Amino acid sequence: MDLGLKDARVVVTGGASNIGGGIVHEFATEGSRIVINDIDEPQAEKVRTEALERGAADVQVVIADLTVPGAAEKVIQASVDKWGGIDVLVNNAGWSVPGFVATDTDRDKWQRTIEINFFSALAATQAAIGPMKEAGEGALVFIASDAAFGQIRQAVYGASKAAMVALARTTAREHGRHGIRSNIVCPGLVIPEGPDAVGEKSLWSVGQDNVFNQKQIDFMLKDTPMRRLTTAEDVGRAVLWFASPRAARQVTGQMISVSGGYTMP
Repeated sequence: MDLGLKDARVVVTGGASNIGGGIVHEFATEGSRIVINDIDEPQAEKVRTEALERGAADVQVVIADLTVPGAAEKVIQASVDKWGGIDVLVNNAGWSVPGFVATDTDRDKWQRTIEINFFSALAATQAAIGPMKEAGEGALVFIASDAAFGQIRQAVYGASKAAMVALARTTAREHGRHGIRSNIVCPGLVIPEGPDAVGEKSLWSVGQDNVFNQKQIDFMLKDTPMRRLTTAEDVGRAVLWFASPRAARQVTGQMISVSGGYTMP
């Protein structure tokens, strides 16, 4: 099926590593025009090259920290200036450090988690709504997490992702009349395919075992009906479906988990 994404103007935040890179790759196979936003320039340039090799019509890299006022507007404006508008915004930028509720007491870490996961998505969404309203159409895809439903060691991170869900659904209700669709993808655990899939500024750069070790993975897989981990490609393909003006023309305010059935919201 033709998803109608050829030459689509797409912005992917946090697009340089792991899930973000997988999302960029999938849009590239559709022949989209893509803005990769990240804070890791070498990794973003690497993914840019990969996207062009996969068939992207054009790829721009915008290095900007979305927790800084004005940065989100700069990222969205890059698409408007280069291609005359924006068709799809994927709010993927995220960060987490696991911690138990009783002992995760670092307020600076709480603040950083909320700033990166929630405020960056809010700022980018607000920046994209204007040009999407003017065009009379657009698609927002929020990358939340299964942690939004309550997972061990993910209290603050999960709360920030639950906030994204509320933001996405409120946006769907407020801006459906402007032709803007807003939906949510909740990935399960996505382990990077290898060291080349992440940059130095990725949360995974400290090594897989320091983020999610094999014992924890095995424990989780016991409760996963499909008995396998989610890949960045899996997430990217779900994003494509929500972004498609043909496949998902009448779909807004909806949420799916791409986790092999680990959660079923």
